[in-house]
Amino acid sequence: MTEYRHLLVKRDGDTITVTMNRPDRRNALSADHLAELLAAFEAAGETDATGLVLAATGPVFSAGHDFADVSARYLLEVRELLTLCQQVMTTLEALPQVVIARVHGLATAAGCQLVASCDLAVAAESAGFALPGGKGGWFCHTPAVPVARSIGRKRLMELALTGDVIDARTAVDWGLINYAVPDSELDTAVAELLARATRGSRASKALGKRTLYAQLDRPEADAYTLAREVMAAASQLPGAREGMAAFLEKRQPVWPD
Repeated sequence: MTEYRHLLVKRDGDTITVTMNRPDRRNALSADHLAELLAAFEAAGETDATGLVLAATGPVFSAGHDFADVSARYLLEVRELLTLCQQVMTTLEALPQVVIARVHGLATAAGCQLVASCDLAVAAESAGFALPGGKGGWFCHTPAVPVARSIGRKRLMELALTGDVIDARTAVDWGLINYAVPDSELDTAVAELLARATRGSRASKALGKRTLYAQLDRPEADAYTLAREVMAAASQLPGAREGMAAFLEKRQPVWPD
């Protein structure tokens, strides 16, 4: 297996586990981190493994985009970052393997986007999910694309507009994840679901998965194009800049609008 700076990758039988390992940054998705995820997913797709588990170390699954990275970028560079993020998400759908998110702690913004982009998701009861841009300065335009395809419109609006965290049980009820289990049973529940989901012909499963995504909620590509452009442009607004600066400086924001 390739050595990564921000990931731990291992194979156990027919399952590859990709673990985000940037706990000091709450597994925030910098460009380097996203590039490693993309490389690891693409490498997994070339193997004969039948399942892929996406996990994380530390107290948080993923806090979403790394504001230290985003705030240093100009418009074109933010667009490039969001395009890379989109590649990561769509690659999860394109993989021939069944992909399951093993979620503990918070999964917010692009972290929530990661969960929604996996085929399946199991979370510990202590987990939480949010699109926090709704109460900040940079709205979660692109994270909302796959989330919108998992939950109903009114629930999406509540999640996106309030920015509030929903717990794992609510995430199950809303259709964002498959199961919420006691923390001590998370690994067992992930393994059991993956075992059920990877039964049968690998080639048939890969084709079935690809076809399902091709016909679900079209046109997703159009939605991503719009959301990416809006989110990239919105990163330059005063409110977005202030929100990121306040976060990085560990202070309360002073909103200009």
